[in-house]
Amino acid sequence: MASQPVSTRIVLASRPSGTPTAANFRLEQEAVRDLAEGEVLLQILYLSLDPYMRGRMDDAKSYAKPVEIGGVMEGGTVARVARSRNTAFNPGDIVLSHSGWQSYAISDGTALRKLDPEAAPITTALGILGMTGFTAYAGLRNIGKPKAGETLVVAAASGAVGSAVGQMAKIFGARVVGIAGGPEKCDYIRKELGFDAVIDHHSSDFPAQLADACPKGIDIYFENVGGHVWSAVFPLLNDFARVPVCGLIAHYNEGPFVSSGQDQLPAVMRAILRKSLTIRGFIQREFADQRPDFYGEAGTWISDGRLKYKEDIVDGLEKAPKAFLGLLEGRNFGKLIVRVAS
Repeated sequence: MASQPVSTRIVLASRPSGTPTAANFRLEQEAVRDLAEGEVLLQILYLSLDPYMRGRMDDAKSYAKPVEIGGVMEGGTVARVARSRNTAFNPGDIVLSHSGWQSYAISDGTALRKLDPEAAPITTALGILGMTGFTAYAGLRNIGKPKAGETLVVAAASGAVGSAVGQMAKIFGARVVGIAGGPEKCDYIRKELGFDAVIDHHSSDFPAQLADACPKGIDIYFENVGGHVWSAVFPLLNDFARVPVCGLIAHYNEGPFVSSGQDQLPAVMRAILRKSLTIRGFIQREFADQRPDFYGEAGTWISDGRLKYKEDIVDGLEKAPKAFLGLLEGRNFGKLIVRVAS
């Protein structure tokens, strides 16, 4: 019988106070146990790194349980079935799983989805054809509800979610303004993705540039950032504007009750009332029943060139903490994925 492999894993060593550091993670190795009947051994090929993982590091009430101290950091993965005692899976099958930051994992098969490597690159199951692409689709379809001729603004527009939001909104007939940080990302959005206007939020006159790019105001703002970007967008929201709140990465390192600067809640509430605004947070799994529609539509858009994607792949599981910390600072360019094995 073949010897049991040793799994490398990255666990949460301590909870961060403010901005996470490398010291909050620990690399461990552990021999993989024997499989029980009905189980499969997965060799992780790719790991998705996403902003939501920052929230899992805190022991605070949220829509999902935090990672326990000493627990494997969670995350979506693409894996190869290495061994199987489950009749539904054969060695060599490629599957989508949620195995976290480790090189091997054991599954009972219930949460696995088989992937067809001939249909699309398997990394797309973690990005444009995975959670991030579906997040864009679900937020637009259910909350943004773009109509032809409306103006949509999306923050973090070069990121995995933001780039998909802007392209899908263009498909739906909206005029799209993207916000990103730095010339390289802005050029990509303008030249490769074809957004109607692009604004660098690092610009000293960012609010004025945004206002100039939205002469008819903003009908839909897809929120991924918060912070000074929200402050520039807020005065430009039209009556009946819709704001899908997908992320607030500018605030993820703040405590749950931290408020920076003047309290803006009264002004926001007055605008919600006066302008009949819709501001709604969402988690993509709320709309899980729409995934078949998404797979069909997004697959078609990719095939005909209307939906493009960019991946930022880092080699080596041991580099995941550094790559994740960079993600929180906006250093990645495209969907951030760690190649764990080939």
